[in-house]
Amino acid sequence: MLTQHPTLLIGPSDWEPARMPREEFGRRIDALWERDPEASRAIVFGSSRHHAELAYFSNLIPKLEPAVALLSRTGAHRLFVGGGVNMIGAARPLTWIDEVLPMKDLADALAAGRAARSLLVGADSMTVGFRRTVTEAIGASDAATDATAHVWSQMRRKSRYELDAIDAAVKATGATRKAMREALISAAGVTQAVLAGERAADMAGAQDVRTLFSLDGGRTLRPFFASFKQAVDPLLAYLAVRRFNYWAECFPLFTIRPEPSRLHEKAWDALEAAASAIKPGVATQEIVQLIAAAIAPCQAHPVTARAFAQRMGLGLDEPPYTDVGATFEAGEVYSLRIGIADEPRGSLICSRMFIVAADGIVAFDEEEP
Repeated sequence: MLTQHPTLLIGPSDWEPARMPREEFGRRIDALWERDPEASRAIVFGSSRHHAELAYFSNLIPKLEPAVALLSRTGAHRLFVGGGVNMIGAARPLTWIDEVLPMKDLADALAAGRAARSLLVGADSMTVGFRRTVTEAIGASDAATDATAHVWSQMRRKSRYELDAIDAAVKATGATRKAMREALISAAGVTQAVLAGERAADMAGAQDVRTLFSLDGGRTLRPFFASFKQAVDPLLAYLAVRRFNYWAECFPLFTIRPEPSRLHEKAWDALEAAASAIKPGVATQEIVQLIAAAIAPCQAHPVTARAFAQRMGLGLDEPPYTDVGATFEAGEVYSLRIGIADEPRGSLICSRMFIVAADGIVAFDEEEP
């Protein structure tokens, strides 16, 4: 789910070999070459806003200016970072790639291999000027093939290392929710509660935290534009936390009311029904119909009407793959969202993060160990 993008990305993002070993990146690069057996190099672009593919191959998340990984089938891999030579030292701890160079050297490096067949990854996120520079350096139009879709297909099935990173992010959302709940119990306003949650996420090691909240009974979700001192009950929020480059999300509903509302029960009943029906090979359209029947006569919330299940990983805007004809596959990680819009009774969203396993789903444990 797209949220307001921070001006400067903060938080720990150094490459940790114990968390994501060099061999894991080698496996990913080897799988990339299957896209085109004739390709001898790959040009992988990333910026502070769109960097899932770059992080997948290099571990680097650009914090200011863009970066490009130049992967070689037979030679050394190189990473080009923007911001001048002063940024090279800052970039080295963020990646496993040994050769880190200034971005000004990229065009010459591409031109030196002009005869080589190249794969382009993340090219649609390039600015027009940057894309022109890369295209001119590559040369002939048939010398490059866009492999972004192939990479997204690779990224669908998560490895053990990726699942561990997502699990850490899920647990950080648990710490965030706990801090927000405690703040609201102490009569904190919306701003105080959300900031308490963000501080807790930071203390839990989050690289990035995104929050949205509702002031109109769950009908809409909004970012901060001003301070909101008033208390809201119930308070629907959206939380997304990133750890070790991987995201987790949730839609907590905070209330001090002793009994859940009928709308709340209906949403969770629908979520349980959908979760129990998801298995490898099950068509997403089947789950769409199941959810619609479970929440009837209510309508789907506008937020979840676009995608009831959002793939989770290195990006918050990964393709949802819930279109007609799509199926769930083993090894994928999703956030299952059930949203209900009922004008007389309000609106809400509930969610659960899970892995698609061989015989169903396995939900992530949201509590700290």
